[in-house]
Amino acid sequence: MRSLYVRIWLTVVAALALFALVSGWLVQRHLDEQRQAVERQLQERMAVWAEMLQSSLPPPSAPAAEQAQALEEWARRLRLPLALEGADGRLIAATEQFARRGLEWPEARERLRPIRLDDGRTLWAPRLRARLLRDATPGGGPMAGGMGGGMAPMGAPPPAPGWLPMLRGPWPDGVGLLALLAVLFAAVAAGAWPVVRRLTRRLEALKSGVEDFGAGQLHRRVDDAGHDEVAALATSFNRAAGRIEALLRTHQTLLANASHELRSPLARLKMAMAMLDDAPAAERTRLKREIDTNIAELDALVEEGLLASRLDAQATLGPPQPVALLALAAEEAARVGAQAGGDEVTLRGDERLLRRAVRNLLENARRYAGEGVEVQVRRQAGGGAELVVADRGPGVPEAWRERIFEPFFRLPGHAEREGGVGLGLSLVRQIAERHGGRARCEPRDGGGSRFVISLPAAAPAGLAGASA
Repeated sequence: MRSLYVRIWLTVVAALALFALVSGWLVQRHLDEQRQAVERQLQERMAVWAEMLQSSLPPPSAPAAEQAQALEEWARRLRLPLALEGADGRLIAATEQFARRGLEWPEARERLRPIRLDDGRTLWAPRLRARLLRDATPGGGPMAGGMGGGMAPMGAPPPAPGWLPMLRGPWPDGVGLLALLAVLFAAVAAGAWPVVRRLTRRLEALKSGVEDFGAGQLHRRVDDAGHDEVAALATSFNRAAGRIEALLRTHQTLLANASHELRSPLARLKMAMAMLDDAPAAERTRLKREIDTNIAELDALVEEGLLASRLDAQATLGPPQPVALLALAAEEAARVGAQAGGDEVTLRGDERLLRRAVRNLLENARRYAGEGVEVQVRRQAGGGAELVVADRGPGVPEAWRERIFEPFFRLPGHAEREGGVGLGLSLVRQIAERHGGRARCEPRDGGGSRFVISLPAAAPAGLAGASA
């Protein structure tokens, strides 16, 4: 799992790096375009200044003091350090700003831009360049006349602090932007690590739970808190684990009970077979009937045990088909001599399973009540139905009305009744539940019991082939 969260984190980091590089390249390209446009504007402005100064300055023949005074006045207006050089290359005048800025003549000429006048003189001014990120106007746009010396053009607002302070510095253009992107990249990468680690830690917990469950810890469950895909996966695992645990325990109980129930008919069968050879003719007939009875009991036990196992193992049943419930009940009632009546109701379900449920209820009523068994089909609201098998037997005490639907449970004193294996009523409830219904036992007025199967109009979608 360690490799998983490393791969996830590296994927996030790589995507972030690519985004940062592309974003930086686009921003730098935009800044370069803006800078070029501003540089062109500055050059045009310088040409205008040169023309304006040429027409305003005293002629070359004027005294140097007069030329210096005029130069100083224009330097204050333009807020620029200026110097005036004669046609012979000698310095005529320089403004006080030159001295304050530490511009020594003639070394300062390397940092200045010459403006040639028509009369042969040369005006020296700072090299103007656009500082788009460092000197922004209060309105948020670039200042088209930002000065390399930190001065502003005449009439422009003073430079505002940059919106990216870390871009200030002596490094070349673009380096500050790359530094900022690198810092943001590192911050996001560091922040992504605990997020990715939290996700993979939950996956590790899920993996551990699956391994423990596979190792035999059937009670093992995982934390399914949350609303994301991992939580949904954990919930599905817990649901599946619960069902598997219930199925295994049911199968263990079924196997244990079946092993116990098989002993009695097998013992009787073994004894009858041992006595058969030496028995007289009359006794031999009785022993053969005993053998047939035990074989039928074994067959019923195996058949119902297998059906119960299939119903437990399969989450759904096969495609539901229309079932005429009253006709089905009448056919099964005729087999045991019971009375059937009620409403014509057609449901959707598995006919063979429903027939098995009705047959088990009738066999149970015949076994314990003998005569007086009745079957009623009643239509319910919504198109559903109730099938009721009523008898006049001894009845079922209230404390046992739920337990009689448990596998291999029989009422005290009835464990050795002929033909009973203790699975009939359990199968009735399983079949009813697989059809979206329920089965219950009620007392009957006047004595006896009523076994009721409540069924909806249509079974849940996707019934599975669990039919016997």
